[in-house]
Amino acid sequence: MTSKQGTVLSITEAREQLTRLPDQLARSHETVAITRRNQPVLAVLAWDLYEAIMETLDVMGQPEMMAALRASAQDIAAGRTISLEDLSRELAEEPGRP
Repeated sequence: MTSKQGTVLSITEAREQLTRLPDQLARSHETVAITRRNQPVLAVLAWDLYEAIMETLDVMGQPEMMAALRASAQDIAAGRTISLEDLSRELAEEPGRP
């Protein structure tokens, strides 16, 4: 069965498909909800997706990082950007940089 979150499997179905799940998730990047008595009890996801979620939560838990992210988004929306070439040139001109 599939839902908007991805595949939904009962615990019994998950047990039967466990060895196939890593390849399936690596290809699709979806999540698999595992249910017991039709209620979700576990989520299974590809490791890279898990790491991305954990990193996002870490950033979101740091007020300074979130303030910098918001300010960056406002700069982009206001057109306050710099080209890659200009950035490379500025970095090359910084004292002590190779």
